[in-house]
Amino acid sequence: MNAISGAFDWLADGANWQGEKGVWNRLAEHLDFSGTCLAVACLIALPVALVLGHIGKGGALAVNISNVGRAVPTLAVLVLLSLTPLGKLGDLPTLIALVLFAVPPLLTNAYVGMREVDRAVVEAARGMGMSGRQLFLKVELPLAYPLVMTGLRSAAVQVVATATLAAMAGEGGLGRIITAGFNLQDTPQVVAGAVLVAALALLVEGVLVALGKWFDPMRRRAAA
Repeated sequence: MNAISGAFDWLADGANWQGEKGVWNRLAEHLDFSGTCLAVACLIALPVALVLGHIGKGGALAVNISNVGRAVPTLAVLVLLSLTPLGKLGDLPTLIALVLFAVPPLLTNAYVGMREVDRAVVEAARGMGMSGRQLFLKVELPLAYPLVMTGLRSAAVQVVATATLAAMAGEGGLGRIITAGFNLQDTPQVVAGAVLVAALALLVEGVLVALGKWFDPMRRRAAA
């Protein structure tokens, strides 16, 4: 209980929010790194999943291969990459580890979303003379959108939470607050850092839920 009250006292101290080691700077570093990892993972996973889901071939193999990454702890991947020549390239090992962690939910949800589109609807669209591109953009993708967004939210929350490991590789972010607390044997600071990470993950989840509803193509069609 003292650690919890001490954590809120730590958060209430304005001095802990200022400067290079302050919360605001660490938060900016965390968001920048997490956003970069998520963007790279989306660029890798979503095109593959959507195309394979559209053509209906090779998707199961791709999903199974990507899910192998879930069986390997991110910290283990980070340590192994740090021991290779890549460890000399700054934050690249951490970036690779987090991207590998974010790809499975993105790829799996996007592929499943495409394959679960009602085949009767797809055949009806083909019967109306739609091309493959029109079918993909106007039928399959809008109907798969909810599952695609679910995968994006899952990946985003996982990356935000796991990016705290970047501190163990000497990178910035909110994880540095936690590691600094461990080094100083300051339990309230460790708890405060954990609270900040949890709050950020919840905020990211809420923002993506709101954006998902706002950009939902089916909602826009219903409104039109």
